[in-house]
Amino acid sequence: MSIRPPEGGPPGPAGEYGPYGGRAGHGGRAGYGTPASYGGPASYGGPAPRAARAIAALAVVVPAHDEEVLLPHALAALRRAARHPALPVRVRVVVVADACADATASLARAAGAHVVRIDARNPGRARAAGVAAALGLFAGPPERVWLSSTDADSVVPANWLASQWRWSVRGWDAVVGTVRSLGGDPALAGLLHREAVRYREAGGARHPHVHGANLGVRADAYLGVGGFPPLATGEDHALVHALEAGGHRVLRTRRSPVATSARLHPRASGGYGARLARLARLTGVEGAEGTEEVRGTEPV
Repeated sequence: MSIRPPEGGPPGPAGEYGPYGGRAGHGGRAGYGTPASYGGPASYGGPAPRAARAIAALAVVVPAHDEEVLLPHALAALRRAARHPALPVRVRVVVVADACADATASLARAAGAHVVRIDARNPGRARAAGVAAALGLFAGPPERVWLSSTDADSVVPANWLASQWRWSVRGWDAVVGTVRSLGGDPALAGLLHREAVRYREAGGARHPHVHGANLGVRADAYLGVGGFPPLATGEDHALVHALEAGGHRVLRTRRSPVATSARLHPRASGGYGARLARLARLTGVEGAEGTEEVRGTEPV
């Protein structure tokens, strides 16, 4: 019989506590942002020695499309998280300015972030390009680099990076976190409360949500499954599905949720913001007209 350890505790052997089930939604190896020199998928027959799994560097990838208003808040939160006293490794932040026509790139540079410019208007390509750039900033092997992902309209808690580092030390290959709404029109208060209750109750102890705004993965595990595929939506789900299907140890946790914008006109399709926009439109909230049509009610 499998015994589930406390949330965030060390994982058991593959097949017991983690990986969580589910088939990869996208077959094949992604052709974008994955260095060919890293070769094929790694073999995971059991926990690696701690010395081999020690994380020496941490990179945060932030895709952004015309986010000059909200990006400074996201970067300020990341600076606080990078200075957490329980985080003993160096941190680099990579902002991917994707098809930006505003001051996103210059603001990111002024804040000390490494900036990558692309013109794809595609979150999957943006995240993959950010990871490729991040790996180029560190000289060590990928198994010693932890990759964190968040969004330009999101604010991470002060313990976010320290928590991800701690989970990596305990043997987790990836961490899938949750989000909570940030701001929003007062007219959305009732809607946001109902959505928060539904969100918290979904899946019980093991939440079903996946958000690019709150992800973490060891770089060799990321490369071993092909990384973020070049999708306009669902690239975060595809990566997590591939990690789980590949036998990697994936922790789904409700600890350290990331606050993400409750705006009615989100930049990306099919995510948390798009779901809120759809619900606002269906309930007749003023200002929701013209928001993107999003189908389905499955967890985000």
